[in-house]
Amino acid sequence: MIESMHAVTLGHFLMTGAILFVLGLIGFVTRRNLIIMFLCTEMMFQGVAITLIAFSKFHMNMSGQTFVIFLLTVAAAESAMALGLVVLLFRRKRSLDSQVWAQMAG
Repeated sequence: MIESMHAVTLGHFLMTGAILFVLGLIGFVTRRNLIIMFLCTEMMFQGVAITLIAFSKFHMNMSGQTFVIFLLTVAAAESAMALGLVVLLFRRKRSLDSQVWAQMAG
């Protein structure tokens, strides 16, 4: 009985993934700094990855884990592009505030 109290179940992994996703979503919606928004997006990706791996392990099907590898590859490419864009935008306006960029025309 003591051993079952310390067992990590599917619910623990799903809760961890959900918490990461919700914290990332709240951070993305409430912050205006582009770098913070970018980091919150990455946190949401990690929450989804944990959930996919948990379901893959629970159902004994490795397709979820394979999909996570592709997800991380796309996230790395997105990170490189977003960081380059943020640096370019900062050089033009000297600000990382998303409200400055929302007013751009054309």
